[in-house]
Amino acid sequence: MNSILINQKEIFPSKVVCIGRNYVDHIKELNNETPDSMVFFFKPNSSISNELIFPKGNASCHYEAEISFLIEENKISAVAFGLDLTLREVQSKLKEKGLPWERAKAFNNSAVFSEFKSFNGNLEDLSVELYINDELKQKGGVELMLNKPQEIINELLEFSSFEDGDILMTGTPKGVGEFKIGDIFLGKILFKDELLLKKRFEVL
Repeated sequence: MNSILINQKEIFPSKVVCIGRNYVDHIKELNNETPDSMVFFFKPNSSISNELIFPKGNASCHYEAEISFLIEENKISAVAFGLDLTLREVQSKLKEKGLPWERAKAFNNSAVFSEFKSFNGNLEDLSVELYINDELKQKGGVELMLNKPQEIINELLEFSSFEDGDILMTGTPKGVGEFKIGDIFLGKILFKDELLLKKRFEVL
């Protein structure tokens, strides 16, 4: 199984729980409708990676930077920078036909994470930034989310469950787009606008 790191310790999540359409400006940039209820989808353990690998056999892939949390005993215990890689053209075709998104979202290495860092502060003070080739592409924080992290956890527990070590990805702010092999990504998680953690990736 694939693993993530927290304080240099390996953990093997059973799944990644993701929520879509959680930032208003991102909904607008993709011309989507604002959902009446939370939009959940899941990524399997095989999607988890600590490297940013462009999906083979695809001409296009989009990055989506997200504040990501480690869940233990149904509570947030740590935070990381995460990337939800998305085959946007595939996703659009599936949505047009009312079909599930797995082919566009759940492929191998589609959930990319920095090391996780223990966290017990105020979630509202967390934000994410993504730079690609030294250019700021995405910036947003918990205060902009339609559904806050604890609300997402509560809703998920109404129909499913978290195993200890599972990951919650909380949606992406505006600024998503294509990337290519060789691009340099720098992801940051900030707490009260101060750097909490960062991770550099080169697209392989």
